[in-house]
Amino acid sequence: MVLEWYWAGSILLGCVVAGMAMGFPVAFTFLVTNIIGTCVFVVRNYETFGEFVTEAMNKVPQVVDNAPQLITSFTLSPIPMFILMGSLFFHTGLAIRVFDALDKLLGRIPGRLCYLTVVGGSLFSTLTGSTMANTAMLGSLLVPEMQRRGYSKRMSMGPILGTGGLAMIIPPSSLGVLLASISGVDVGALLIAGILPGAVLAVLYASMITLQLVINPESAPSYEIEPTTWKEKLHQAVVNIMPMGLIVFMVIGFIVLGWATPSESASFGVVGVVILATAFGVLNWESFKTSLIGTIRVVGMVFFILMNSTVFSQLLSLSGASRGLVQWATAFDVAPVMILGAMFLVLIMLGMFMDPVSMMLITVPIFYPIATQLGYDTVWFSLIVLMALEMSATTPPFGLLLFIMMGMVKGTTLWQVASAAAPFLLCDLILVFILILAPGLALYLPSLMNN
Repeated sequence: MVLEWYWAGSILLGCVVAGMAMGFPVAFTFLVTNIIGTCVFVVRNYETFGEFVTEAMNKVPQVVDNAPQLITSFTLSPIPMFILMGSLFFHTGLAIRVFDALDKLLGRIPGRLCYLTVVGGSLFSTLTGSTMANTAMLGSLLVPEMQRRGYSKRMSMGPILGTGGLAMIIPPSSLGVLLASISGVDVGALLIAGILPGAVLAVLYASMITLQLVINPESAPSYEIEPTTWKEKLHQAVVNIMPMGLIVFMVIGFIVLGWATPSESASFGVVGVVILATAFGVLNWESFKTSLIGTIRVVGMVFFILMNSTVFSQLLSLSGASRGLVQWATAFDVAPVMILGAMFLVLIMLGMFMDPVSMMLITVPIFYPIATQLGYDTVWFSLIVLMALEMSATTPPFGLLLFIMMGMVKGTTLWQVASAAAPFLLCDLILVFILILAPGLALYLPSLMNN
């Protein structure tokens, strides 16, 4: 029996959503869904159980054929390197050195810890590649100090929640690499595309902080700090900040200038952090082991999920669900931007209940054929998807970054954390509108790579 595309899509997507709703691990959910989908949509021509087994043995290898090819693809190699680089940066204590230096450089600026969050978070985004790692790092370093200085909960949580999400679009974004690998988009182009929008978003965050301080100066009370001489500021900049800047250049600049591929620049970044940690005398076996074990766990989980998601994409195609959905979505007599808005809204709504990886694995096989049919540039569209994923991570009731912050600031409710993040979600939305009106903001730097 051949099912209509909407029934086929409902069965596959329904199994995934139901599994996640019941709390099953993502990888297990996709595995079970793939087994069910294979039995329903691939193994069809049989009358006895023996014929079923024979048909399954012949057809299943065809379905799973692309999975090993994906996880062994060279395009995925930046992911473990970027994760390892961020882990080493955090566990060796280099992050604390940079924050201390930036703190001294900012001096007596009102609400300086909020601005320090934006500056430091933007820098850390280029070294962690993970929104959760970035948020946890910023929260652990700055929240206790903000509370001690009398900052309101809103001002101590909001900038961290906003800036933590910058790692989603500022290279080296691990999710960006993952998205590019799944969707077939050029990894280097997508990473570079996030630089200018990330810088604009950081400026929007800083502007929002300024506006909040103007409205309520008491939310970030001023206090006396020990004066820092220009000589000391220069020393901090040269010793603690410029080396970080060099590593950032090794990761991003090498790609922009065409000196290295994303995989090579990721390796350069790891080597740079190791050399720097060794030079400062903060690299030891314990920190290296912790970073390595953490990287192996995360990468193993991601790659196993990828294998199952590849099979899932194949089943969507074989069942006719992908083709039928594309034809249905493009049949409406509406502007392409309306369909784009609908896809963006779907991602935001899914983010209320799912993690970004799960959302990506479910929507990429469906959304990208639609985007291609509508004539959208896939690099630009991928950046819009990443922005939606970033926003969804701070939307209630299950935004991951919200719960990370609740763990950092004891005695807070989900509503308090979500309301603190709301102004910065508005900044995200403003950037999305800018990208829609001016796609060149995302595509300018990738165009230089192609010349």
